[in-house]
Amino acid sequence: ITHPSKMGDNPVKQEVANFDKQKLKKTSTAEKNHLPTKEEIEEEKKAMQEAK
Repeated sequence: ITHPSKMGDNPVKQEVANFDKQKLKKTSTAEKNHLPTKEEIEEEKKAMQEAK
């Protein structure tokens, strides 16, 4: 039985250490859910007040 506290014996850690970042593809991250601006929030509040 191997003891879990032995860090050097873990093959996954070795893979991570030897991982080549150059092989990764570039990914563009685009924000899909934009947060409303302060003006948009105020307009929404006014619309809610007028609807009452």
